[in-house]
Amino acid sequence: MLALTALVGLSACGDSEITSEPVITQLPEVAAPGSAEPNLVVGTGGTVVMSWLEPSGDGVALRFTTLDNANWSNPTTVARGNSWFVNWADFPSVVPIDENLWAAHWLAKRAGGTYAYDVAVALSDNGGQSWGEPIAPHTDGTATEHGFVSLYPWRGAVGTLWLDGRNMGEDGSHGDGNPGHGMTLRSAVIDADLKIQDEQLADDLVCDCCQTDVTLGPDGPIAVYRNRTPDEIRDIYVMRSIGGQWQNGKPVAVDGWKIAGCPVNGPAIESREDQIAVAWFTGANNLTKVRFARSENGAKSFDEPIDIAEDRPIGRVGVALLDNGNALVSWLRDSGDGTGEVCIRGITRNGKLGKTHIIAATTSGRMSGFPQMVVRKDTAILAWTDTNAENTEVKSALLDTSALFQ
Repeated sequence: MLALTALVGLSACGDSEITSEPVITQLPEVAAPGSAEPNLVVGTGGTVVMSWLEPSGDGVALRFTTLDNANWSNPTTVARGNSWFVNWADFPSVVPIDENLWAAHWLAKRAGGTYAYDVAVALSDNGGQSWGEPIAPHTDGTATEHGFVSLYPWRGAVGTLWLDGRNMGEDGSHGDGNPGHGMTLRSAVIDADLKIQDEQLADDLVCDCCQTDVTLGPDGPIAVYRNRTPDEIRDIYVMRSIGGQWQNGKPVAVDGWKIAGCPVNGPAIESREDQIAVAWFTGANNLTKVRFARSENGAKSFDEPIDIAEDRPIGRVGVALLDNGNALVSWLRDSGDGTGEVCIRGITRNGKLGKTHIIAATTSGRMSGFPQMVVRKDTAILAWTDTNAENTEVKSALLDTSALFQ
């Protein structure tokens, strides 16, 4: 391990004072050169899992590792393939559902067109040591887009939420902005015997390629996603599942971002019992911002949003809640000339903002993907795609969160 200061320092700007501190602890490198698309998850038992894609023969492999104190375990391969749909913004995942039942997903091409691909979900009944054959949670059979998946524990089985393009043209066209003609949000439950249950249409018109996210609230799963109205307002919505049924989505905040195309910039959500935190990116009124909103009642309503970053944010956000109610938001910032920084900022329970800290340098383009952040106790774990070498490579680090509130 190596303790180091952040890699880039900036002068003060509109996001309060930006500083190169605090010191972070870089974790051992476990992903191979050429690796990318990291994902971080904290399982129900506190297990931290990092997954990624890396080259394997003439295809790619989905691999993962678990965190033990300040070291990653030896990586495990979930699956390999040479006909996967690999997309910089639509990354796979490995999720512990309970101690034994784990789930993983990736995207598999199918015949029918450039944008014809299915969600592939595989299960492990021994804590990720071995994996079964994958199935798709969707049963429509259309040669259209299916992706941007969130996996989550639900009643001893695997909840799946994804963007589903079955109503769109097989040429990849994204519809005319009317319900029934565009991208939909759908869900299903996969039990330990690979039986698909409880298929639901959650929303009949959503943004085409923004990530979804799900957390477990006091009454059940809570999802966030970027909605799409017929007049092309694409704000962030929250949706609660009550008694196993998704309720109508509602805006976390009314930004009023009108954009006739997908910004490829989904929200993030985190929960601690009734405490719910959401972070997102918006370009409403031609002003780019990273925003944060908190709910004290299990996402029934949200406080007024707080602007976290306004100085050239690209978005690609993460959010985490500490046990004391303080929150963290991470995002990618454009530092000019194609370079970018992974940034993080703390927000206290009463809404006071800490300084913006730069955690790592990367690029501002697609190669840098979506930086990841989770919290275990008072430590933040971060992962990102390093683009400064000949090959991309997944890097990770630990951060003591107390420094973010000084």
